[in-house]
Amino acid sequence: MNSVSTAAPSAPETMSNADDRAGVDPSALMRIKSLKLRAKTVVEGFFSGLHRSPTHGSSIEFSEYRAYVPGDDLRNLDWKLYARSDRYFIKKFEDETNRRCYLVVDQSRSMSYGSIEYKKIDYARTVAATLAYFLTMQHDAVGVLTFDAELGDFLPAKLGAKQFHQILVELSRPAEGKGTDIEAPLRQVTSLVPRRGLVILMSDLLAPPDMLKTQLAALRARGHEVVLLRIIDPGEVDLGLSDPAMVTDAETGRQIYVDPEAAKANYAERFSRHRRQIETICESTGVGNYELITDKPLDLALSSLIHARNRLGKSGFRSIGEGRRQ
Repeated sequence: MNSVSTAAPSAPETMSNADDRAGVDPSALMRIKSLKLRAKTVVEGFFSGLHRSPTHGSSIEFSEYRAYVPGDDLRNLDWKLYARSDRYFIKKFEDETNRRCYLVVDQSRSMSYGSIEYKKIDYARTVAATLAYFLTMQHDAVGVLTFDAELGDFLPAKLGAKQFHQILVELSRPAEGKGTDIEAPLRQVTSLVPRRGLVILMSDLLAPPDMLKTQLAALRARGHEVVLLRIIDPGEVDLGLSDPAMVTDAETGRQIYVDPEAAKANYAERFSRHRRQIETICESTGVGNYELITDKPLDLALSSLIHARNRLGKSGFRSIGEGRRQ
């Protein structure tokens, strides 16, 4: 009996051209048992690639500079950095450099699906650990919130290596894996984080679009920067059914008989419609929108985050939808 996730996945991936370089092989990475070592491997490999790249300057100074946007005070331009990189950068003041970042991680039952040797939840946790390690290096305060059908662990944002260790502990806890309720964690972040910060949601986004729009708009109204990292298994992108089969809904456990020809056409239509809905919501609310397929290098998540923050600076995420799809 085959078992597949039955809900429609994904939203468009928004990467810069620099992300075409080869990254850390996710299959090899997932064989590393230590979540901390996985995170360090991705970050160190990412920066090693940047040092080999002629455009590495824009990301190496990530915690000290941000990209110039129209309206910035020209007195804060760093002309020496411009001479080296041929790009305009603004010196960041202390209150801009240190911010509160919250990693909101979906641990629902659908995240336990995997058509390859590891599951979506393994990939999501590794992405979260990688971003936590990187943000800690950048002297940002990092917190984490896990959820499924109910709220899970909540760790307020703090600075330092001890906080990073505690985040790894929270991410490593076994998850029961129930249904998905994205509304509750987003509402909690909105109510518990009074200061403007960065909220990164890692989920397969199996949620009603209208509810998602309401909660994302509420976060943006409070002044938070928001990035969606949608975690998708390759088996969900291309429904791999060739023969009639019984399939299992990953959220409810309900079994359904499926004819492959009819199922593929219906699934593809729902897949595309849901993707378009998520894209429209993110464009209208000014939310960064990225799709991460689990057989792709994990440093794409890191480059997505840096690309969004470097490019947009204080201007928000209104123009994040530009870029290429995969």
